[in-house]
Amino acid sequence: MASLHCQKCKTPLKIDSSLESLNPASFNILADAAPALEPKAPDAPRSAAAKERRQHYDDVSQHAGPPMQRRDISASQRVGGKLNPDMSYIDITESLMAPEGPAEMIQTPTKSKGTAKKAVATATRADGALAFSQQMETTLRLFEVLSARSDIDHPICSECTELLLDGLQKRQTSVLRERDAYVEFLKQAQQDVPTDEEKAKTKRDLEDSQQREKRALDELEALEAEKARMEDEIAALDAEAEELDEEEERFWRERNAFTSELTAFQEERDSVQNQLAHDTKSLEALQRTNVYNDTFCIGHDGVFGTINGLRLGRLAEHPVEWPEINAALGQAVLLLVVVSEKLGYKMKGYRLMPIGSTSKLVLEDPEAVPTGAGKHKGTVHELFSSGNLPFGLGAFYGGFDTAMVAFLECLRQLGEHVERQTVGAPGMKMPYEIVTAKDTGRIGGVKIHLGGVGREEQWTKACKYVLTCCKFLLAHASHVSSHEGNGKSVR
Repeated sequence: MASLHCQKCKTPLKIDSSLESLNPASFNILADAAPALEPKAPDAPRSAAAKERRQHYDDVSQHAGPPMQRRDISASQRVGGKLNPDMSYIDITESLMAPEGPAEMIQTPTKSKGTAKKAVATATRADGALAFSQQMETTLRLFEVLSARSDIDHPICSECTELLLDGLQKRQTSVLRERDAYVEFLKQAQQDVPTDEEKAKTKRDLEDSQQREKRALDELEALEAEKARMEDEIAALDAEAEELDEEEERFWRERNAFTSELTAFQEERDSVQNQLAHDTKSLEALQRTNVYNDTFCIGHDGVFGTINGLRLGRLAEHPVEWPEINAALGQAVLLLVVVSEKLGYKMKGYRLMPIGSTSKLVLEDPEAVPTGAGKHKGTVHELFSSGNLPFGLGAFYGGFDTAMVAFLECLRQLGEHVERQTVGAPGMKMPYEIVTAKDTGRIGGVKIHLGGVGREEQWTKACKYVLTCCKFLLAHASHVSSHEGNGKSVR
């Protein structure tokens, strides 16, 4: 018996001996044992174009003719005989002919046709060749029936059969698991069948959810509108922010320019303030400065009174040179002149002539004719001594004593003028009382005469009192000067 080929791996096959002699009953039993495949309903078209193509295909398939090409089988399947509609075309070799005639027909039940195949008889072969041809046709017919009723092309070899069985076993296991899952789901679904109350509650929950969804949609629309409004507002704010940035930039430029100008003004102000502070300090120092005290510095040196460092007085144990005494008297005369001019007072009957160490006092005669300068002629008293007279001989100091009395009289007049101007002011009184009468002068009860024996100590003391009164007048003149500088006057 010629060999067939496996439809999977194309390996030559050897037909089992049980299939070599199949009678019609065995053939029918094997053919009927194969399950018939029910035609699968075509899927519904998903679009109008697909529906139109399906309708066109159905119309054409109803009027289809015989196929122009059939499934190709191997050379081992090419046996002599008449072509049957249920089997593929078979090429007949030169040694095998398939004449038509009343040969034995084999009934082959199929899903589409039920006609029997006529027996193929050969004219040149013996009865054994005819039997072999019929057995081969029967076997092929059986494989065609099995292939038509399943999705497996027969015949297949044992190895492919084992592989096919393994694949089918895996598919069966997967299908069983899927079936069990569906069964379990069905049981769970049957157990979870809701009651009417649960259905009503679910319906109410659904309605509530729909209402909440509607409210949420309304709120979403409102929020979208609010978002659009906010975006417009943000755009406006962005534009305003750009304008503010430009304005800020202008402000900072102006501020920097102003700061530079302000710094320049502050530097100028600081310079002016420093200059003002310096000038103020200078002014305060000048205001504190007493020109009279600086010009006429009156003090004491032991028992001697001093003016500008010149001692005024003379003692036996401390003989002072007459040039120093004359200079001190000249400074005292100059002090009276300066103070009287400051206070605007004119001496009555006397005119002071400060000429340094040779100062004089002029006793004016009011009956005499005034000179060209408007001054009267009078007696001149020299307020100095040559120092040629021996010390202790007071009889020779008559003219000097007269000049000292005249000086003391001028001091008294100026002191009374100051006291009159400061009536009511506490403490404005001459430190020592001055009395001048009958050519006798006393100050503080001490005679100012140098003539006579032992008069030097009293004369020195009287001179010290005179300088103290001069210092009082000088302080009053300085006070008047300070108040006049502030726009005030002393009355």
